[in-house]
Amino acid sequence: SGSLGLDLATAIDVTLIDNKPQKVPTGIKGPVIINEQAQGALLLGRSSSGLKGLFVLPGLIDRDYQGEISIVVQTHFPPMHIPKGSRIAQLVPMQQLTDAVTASSPCKRGTRGFGSTGELALLTIPMDHRP
Repeated sequence: SGSLGLDLATAIDVTLIDNKPQKVPTGIKGPVIINEQAQGALLLGRSSSGLKGLFVLPGLIDRDYQGEISIVVQTHFPPMHIPKGSRIAQLVPMQQLTDAVTASSPCKRGTRGFGSTGELALLTIPMDHRP
């Protein structure tokens, strides 16, 4: 009754064999509905996951996302087995604060997620000499 987050469990057994990030399905599809309204949510790891060496990479679930919600996990201590049904993450519902902002052009949301709306920009700085 007083919990802020909604636990998310894995839909399948997963074994992490290296330290690369991996998507783990939950079997839960968006949108996240709270009190009969679509909500955005932060996806965060449960503290118990971190204590076991399982890192859940944070994510943002938009209120109009319609695909399956996946949990991105990583460990620095492979191999690590995560049994089906393990509650490793949580969704923290977020109120939409940008209702007054309108998109410059309407776009239809899909189910792809994970950067499907545009390219990622990565900046690097050469460390072999000082600026």
